[in-house]
Amino acid sequence: MNYENLLISIEENIAVVTINRPTKLNALNKATISDLNKAIKILGKNNDVRVIIVTGSGEKAFVAGADISEFANYTIIEGAQLAAEGQESLFDYIENLKKPVIAAVNGFALGGGLELAMACHFRIASDNAKMGLPEVSLGLIPGYGGTQRLPQLVGKGRAMEMIMTAGMITADDAKQYGLVNHVVTQAELLDFTKAIAQKIIKNAPFAISKAIKSINANFTDGKNGFDTEIKSFGKCFGTQDFKEGTTAFLEKRKAEFTGK
Repeated sequence: MNYENLLISIEENIAVVTINRPTKLNALNKATISDLNKAIKILGKNNDVRVIIVTGSGEKAFVAGADISEFANYTIIEGAQLAAEGQESLFDYIENLKKPVIAAVNGFALGGGLELAMACHFRIASDNAKMGLPEVSLGLIPGYGGTQRLPQLVGKGRAMEMIMTAGMITADDAKQYGLVNHVVTQAELLDFTKAIAQKIIKNAPFAISKAIKSINANFTDGKNGFDTEIKSFGKCFGTQDFKEGTTAFLEKRKAEFTGK
């Protein structure tokens, strides 16, 4: 499938989704959000894809925010609808996807760009990356989950400061805060991220999907993460991968997982 604003490659069970609007610093407009929604859904159903990496084209930006020109004249109702539709169709969808989604943050990740990265299961940054939620400088607040996910990742106090000052932090600060897991050079970013993806691929896909679900449950109102973990743990016992994993361990060989 061809996309207006995305480049997609699949190699060795890893899909790389590159947001490709370099003249706009890969800013998120409606078309790009729609493209991402379609692409993530298709890749999520593709049995040849075990891990998805999201990144931005060029050397300047992962995603430098939302395309402000699209919503500058919105009403209260239109603004709320914009946030609700975006969260449901893309940001929450990525967070709850059964397959791991890793953000490879190259350059600026601001506003909706940082919110996209935070919706991914974890983040790796290039050493020139800059991150922030500058929405209050436009008379807005983050609308794609930023006020919820940033405190989960960096703590309430730091999130309050970042959002209220509209400031940017460096990649090293982001790592210190727990916002990103690793910082590498821009030249190393994709290869480093793919190497982590390969480590994930060696493990059981069904178990990974249940781990994602269980971890997310701890951050979801109305859900008991421990209960979700117990049920998910039990379901793993009914899989071929469990039998393969335990047999391989006892036979002192590497397991060959199929996701069944």
